[in-house]
Amino acid sequence: MLKADLAQFPVVTDAKDAPPVPDHVPPELVLDTRIAAGIVANDLAEPYTVADAVRDPEFPRIHYYPWPISGNRHGAWVVTRYEDIRRVYEDNDLFSTEGVAQFQMLAGETFPSIPLGIDLPDHGRYRKFLNPWFTPVAMNEREPRIREIIGGMIDEFADKGEVDIAYDFGRVFPVRVFLDLMGFPMSMFEQFLEWEWGILHDPSIETKAEAVRGILAYLRGFIAEKQENPDDTLGSYIANGSIDGKPLTADEVIGMTWFLWLGGLDTVASTVSQMFRRLAMFPELQAQIRSDKSLINSAVEEFLRTQPLVNSGRKVKHDFEWHGVKIKAGDWVTVYNTSGNFDEAQFACPHQFDPARPNNRHFTLAGGLHLCLGAHLARRELRVLLDEWFTRIPHEFRIKEGTDTTVVPSLLSIRNLPIVWEQKA
Repeated sequence: MLKADLAQFPVVTDAKDAPPVPDHVPPELVLDTRIAAGIVANDLAEPYTVADAVRDPEFPRIHYYPWPISGNRHGAWVVTRYEDIRRVYEDNDLFSTEGVAQFQMLAGETFPSIPLGIDLPDHGRYRKFLNPWFTPVAMNEREPRIREIIGGMIDEFADKGEVDIAYDFGRVFPVRVFLDLMGFPMSMFEQFLEWEWGILHDPSIETKAEAVRGILAYLRGFIAEKQENPDDTLGSYIANGSIDGKPLTADEVIGMTWFLWLGGLDTVASTVSQMFRRLAMFPELQAQIRSDKSLINSAVEEFLRTQPLVNSGRKVKHDFEWHGVKIKAGDWVTVYNTSGNFDEAQFACPHQFDPARPNNRHFTLAGGLHLCLGAHLARRELRVLLDEWFTRIPHEFRIKEGTDTTVVPSLLSIRNLPIVWEQKA
């Protein structure tokens, strides 16, 4: 049984504390679980332990989070246990992705994010169109280029004994891989990250809308250029694509290009920052992987499991009752992967990092029909990174003295994390 301080999740009773909630939501279930949602910074060695309390037997199996969440401007019901989260991901008759991560609506756009924002049966058509670029076979073909990017960047600082692994490396290399895949110019690197920060992390709705307008104007110009001058990049493949012999519509092209842009910039970057934070704090883990690289694949899964960056949302299709709570069509349900990935009913000793953990079926890359399109790319990048790192820098590293190791256990993650190592002859 968990030993949890349930007082850290008070009932939200003051209207000034949160937006209004639907009339059918019981007031006693409107709870402030922001700390468990992964949006409150902490400096714990295991940053996600703060979410353990929401799995306490005395904590409601389902509660209502009143603040905007999952890319929406309203609250949502929340489930925190592994089995409940799996139901949300897999029950496509009850839960819809329509409206998920639809930041473009803030700029008055009506096209959907494709394929995430599309339900069956059309979802399958779009996944089939995009999947060839993200299969393990495609990653095998792309791996030499990924190694070239990662290895070249590591060589730039390997003999210096120091790097800001979050800002100067983790923030950069996944974006370079993504830009290379899509055919975006590297000159857009900083502007892309500025737009993305405004969309995903700035609380101002107007700032979000302005960033959306900026990136969509750019993407439409990019699409037009690829249609005029096709090449062998994914961006060109989409811009000139067709399904079942029918050319993609303008909304389909921008919907895919926009969604890949939104999802391709900082997920791996945040994962790298937290991964190296753990490695630097636990040198015995470094030594274990360095001495046995056969652990890399399973270690990457464990890094992913213990670093669930995103809590996903789904829209309810029809009224139903769940755990004694009446939920209505049009309500939203958000899953706390920040909790489910540590559910003792699914993972033995969940906060013990086991680089050889078997059957590691976590939800960091979502689940069910909408399993992350870029899952194989993310895994390949992380595997190549560990392989190249321990080959090119075979020295124990640590966090630089005086560094603030505070982490936001989400996509916000860590902005700066300088690490150092001693050069040896």
